[in-house]
Amino acid sequence: MDISQARKNAIDNQIRPWGGLDYIANNALRDIPRENFVPDKYKNLAFADIEIPLTDKAKMLSPKVEGRLLDALKIKKNETVLEVGTGSGYLTAVLSKLCKSITSIEIDEGLSNSAQQKFKKLNISNITLEVGDASKGWKRSTDFFDVVVIGTSVPKITGRFFHLLNVGGRIFVVEGTEKAMSAKIITRLSEHKWETKSLFETQLDVMQGLKKSTKFEF
Repeated sequence: MDISQARKNAIDNQIRPWGGLDYIANNALRDIPRENFVPDKYKNLAFADIEIPLTDKAKMLSPKVEGRLLDALKIKKNETVLEVGTGSGYLTAVLSKLCKSITSIEIDEGLSNSAQQKFKKLNISNITLEVGDASKGWKRSTDFFDVVVIGTSVPKITGRFFHLLNVGGRIFVVEGTEKAMSAKIITRLSEHKWETKSLFETQLDVMQGLKKSTKFEF
């Protein structure tokens, strides 16, 4: 496989046609070697329009979903990010190029450790990894972030979670159950006001630790 051509094709033929038009975000997607984060047996599918399995419970997002969520979030270099679900670490690494710092929480210690090794090889130093169950909440209630990225679906996201955001902050989340799931951006407009914008319909696995009917109150 011609890696450079496959990478270009993913940007031009998957990400951009699906609304991932942000030039800076696409450069970050291009700069981080996605193939290095894909399990060996799926190397030939590194840039395919699929969710690549990592374990029996975790998958990488497809390139077009990654591009679209980054386009919608419009992350700035002075912003802080919280990612729920480190997974392979690929999107984490991409996010790290766009922001000031990123904290990423992962329930699977093996995935978190694997991602850490990849970050070291790429000399990325603005990522903090946490191992824990995000479905049970964020342990430091005094933390605030400019951007939150949730890499799985949740049946329903509710109030307490929104207060992790600074004013002007944005959450990307896929909300819903079964075949009725919608990707959304939730923006904190003021201390007590939020705005929700639906982006696209999709299907993602439910966050580990959440039952399909459980509200996500992080």
